[in-house]
Amino acid sequence: MTAFHLDPLGGIAGDMFIAAMLDLRPDLEAGLRDTLALCPMIEGVKVELVAHNDGILTGRRFLVRKGNSETLAHAHFHRHDHHQDHHHADDHGRDHAHVAWRDIRIAIEQSRLDRDVVHHAIGILSLLAEAEGRVHGTTPDNVAFHEVGAWDSIADIVGAAYLITQLGASAWTAGALPLGSGRVKTAHGLLPVPAPATALLIAGFNTIDDGIGGERVTPTGAAILRYLCRKPVPHTARKLVASGHGFGTKRLPGISNCLRVLCFETAEDFPESETIAVIEFETDDQTAEDLVHAIDHLRAHEAVLDVVQSTVFGKKGRMMAHIRLLVRPDALQAVAQRVFEETSTIGIRYQFVQRLTLPREAGTIESEGRMLRIKTATRPGGETVKIEADDLAGIAGKAARDGIRAKVERDWDAS
Repeated sequence: MTAFHLDPLGGIAGDMFIAAMLDLRPDLEAGLRDTLALCPMIEGVKVELVAHNDGILTGRRFLVRKGNSETLAHAHFHRHDHHQDHHHADDHGRDHAHVAWRDIRIAIEQSRLDRDVVHHAIGILSLLAEAEGRVHGTTPDNVAFHEVGAWDSIADIVGAAYLITQLGASAWTAGALPLGSGRVKTAHGLLPVPAPATALLIAGFNTIDDGIGGERVTPTGAAILRYLCRKPVPHTARKLVASGHGFGTKRLPGISNCLRVLCFETAEDFPESETIAVIEFETDDQTAEDLVHAIDHLRAHEAVLDVVQSTVFGKKGRMMAHIRLLVRPDALQAVAQRVFEETSTIGIRYQFVQRLTLPREAGTIESEGRMLRIKTATRPGGETVKIEADDLAGIAGKAARDGIRAKVERDWDAS
């Protein structure tokens, strides 16, 4: 499996993401060009991938031009993308219309683009539209691109969607994002950095203030990050196999204005990780009989994965029961309420953790004229089988039980 880590040394914008990925995988450039040729609303757009050396690092830049213009026109919903200032009039002072996000969405959905590319592009654009809508107090469908800036952002996001589709990563992670500082000129006047929509999109990400001002993370770059890094990724062993650098349009003092991407390989047979909630508490004033019923009721809750009970000693050597529940994270509050209803505890602790589980299945098998319930697990060395203990409980004699276990395991290995 392949995983990618985005290291925003200088920051991140849509063009920087594409440049970094193509620096890592130049073989995808031709496919990117073919994809953009099918993309609606960017007729006449020309793209160019060029080598770049800023005197510190080497990598690529992704340039987008329209018509015969030699000027890069980088913008997004409100024209403050890609580290540049933008206006709503052309060189002749003419104002331009706006293109509603809903119209862009329909055009992309009805295009000849690959369906996976459409899915990723709409996902990224939807996050951006939702953030802008919240900032300006309107619905996402009422958010608009500026006509001149629309094609630029569409090219970046559709290009990013193509690369995401081709890479098929098992996971994406990101390093600390540089906050930047100052003001950015938009159609709505001067706004603080990070721009309000960007601030919404990067909420929850780690940030760093490296003392270098300007807009370091653009709304388009933030939307790509938010789309890719939605799930927590466990810290597991992985092998670094490649890296790439994508440069932005601005020079920063003493640091490369680039996005670095690191490519990792992880073992194919490594168990899949998932997030679960762990609830723990102690009780010392509930009878053993009542606590047994309480634990049975907790275990019966559909969101409870397991319940473990152990004996611990509290203050003054008092014996207590320690209870730990493994719970689906989306049902934490409901299970916590059930704990307070069923037990005498007046406080609980909880945390979210990662767990690795092997693929497993329940089934039945016939042996010695008996139907036995079994559980199979797929381990790195192959499948193993285990008989449910309750089905062996009615068989008298340890030797008989051991014999059935051994026969089932032999028959399973032979099959």
